[in-house]
Amino acid sequence: MLPSRMFFDDMFDLTTSDAKMKCDIYEKDNQVFIEMDAPGYQKSDIKVECNKGNITIKLEKEEKDEEAKKYLHKERRYYGKIERTFHIEDIDEDSIMASFKDGILVITINKIDENKNKKFIEVK
Repeated sequence: MLPSRMFFDDMFDLTTSDAKMKCDIYEKDNQVFIEMDAPGYQKSDIKVECNKGNITIKLEKEEKDEEAKKYLHKERRYYGKIERTFHIEDIDEDSIMASFKDGILVITINKIDENKNKKFIEVK
């Protein structure tokens, strides 16, 4: 049998977490939004953690026993655990909200005034 790479175009390597977890991060109205594609996952498969400005998104899915399929090439289903972490400055960690609809995870985070965290040191 010939390898599937001979028949299918593999321009992009889809084996890394970054490739499987495509996202956009943007600011709007003093909030940060993370929108991540997670097709085929359920809400129960998703965990979002925050620690000192590091937002970690973990997706975990158990492999289902499929009826003796012999795949020639497989990209659509991924089983196991994948994760990505982003560092975002000046956020209110208590304000983080996440929603999941139609295969898209949306995380909304309020920003805090960066001047609030500044400490001015008197020079003597």
